[in-house]
Amino acid sequence: MSNRFISATSAVGMALGLVALTAPPVTGQVANTVTNDAARSDLPRTPDGHPDLQGTYDLATLTPFERLPGDPPFLTKEKAVALERAEARRRSKDDEPSPADRPPPPVGGDTSAPKSFFEALEKAGGGAVGGYNRFWLNQGSAYTEVGGQIRTSIVVDPADGRLPPYNEAARKRIAAARATPTSTAHERQDGTAQPAGAHDNPEQRPLSERCLLGFGSTSGPPALPDYFYNDLHQVVQTQDQIMILTEMVHDARIVRMNAQHLPKTIRRWMGDSVGHWEGDTLVIDTTNFTDKTRFRGSTENLHVIERLTRVDDKTLLYRFTLEDPDTWDRPWTGEYTWPATSKPIYEYACHEGNYALASVLRGARRQEAEEAAAQVKK
Repeated sequence: MSNRFISATSAVGMALGLVALTAPPVTGQVANTVTNDAARSDLPRTPDGHPDLQGTYDLATLTPFERLPGDPPFLTKEKAVALERAEARRRSKDDEPSPADRPPPPVGGDTSAPKSFFEALEKAGGGAVGGYNRFWLNQGSAYTEVGGQIRTSIVVDPADGRLPPYNEAARKRIAAARATPTSTAHERQDGTAQPAGAHDNPEQRPLSERCLLGFGSTSGPPALPDYFYNDLHQVVQTQDQIMILTEMVHDARIVRMNAQHLPKTIRRWMGDSVGHWEGDTLVIDTTNFTDKTRFRGSTENLHVIERLTRVDDKTLLYRFTLEDPDTWDRPWTGEYTWPATSKPIYEYACHEGNYALASVLRGARRQEAEEAAAQVKK
């Protein structure tokens, strides 16, 4: 399947300036949910005695990755329910049949202001002419709740729910590499604001557009919701290895338990993940990234620590911390729940060299020819 939406992490950034939750201020700070490492007797366990984390989980959520400007750290139950119902009504209206006598769309497409966070994401993804209709979307329907708090961002540290700013080294590096998209780079629906050479070769297109990795860091690490579709993840657990399968682009991460990291000369697109148990919490340490993924503009020296803890028989708590001194001057942390689901994981039939990628490059050559012809006429 060709992804016709921009990656969610990029879309979130675009949406921040468009719409915010209309929530009244709620005082208080996000609770510290670092889990107690003491063993619990009520958890299902594997034969080796560790908590059984196996299952299929749906990562879809209404909670944005970063907190929208002006929003409190969490919502009241009443406000969350009101926002969830409003979003459900909006999606239901989208599902209604289009009138046969409807007028043509306005010239230039729909440029009206979005009225909700998800409407902003969809408008950013599809552009003024629109993207997929509602049939193709499978988005979250509820906000993430952790420790009794209904969160307004996955990012919890810094306390404002926003990523730390890039440092000077990162700003210079990212500006110099604009023609080589990162794994979380967005797919644009128009020809504007693109760096020179962005369509010269397939290697210069975003990895998700090439069907190499799921967009928006859905494959991880860190594993994030993409806010559009294909948010299922499956955990398969043995004593020596743990596999995390991502529905989108069927990415599979293998966590080697109680192992040493590979030599720095061996690097992987999703990094080298080694794990160990701290009490009932699975801790995954990932290094050895390549310069092809560069999550959020980070370097190959990115260091990710993930912590997976079973909260109850239907929920995992996923907490992650990222550190890269060449990108941010401080580490930052996010967390959200992984609710279990009985939904099956279907094949994600997206492969490198698909017809859409060829069409992207062919369209760029056509546009260049038209621009050259227009210059000759002047």
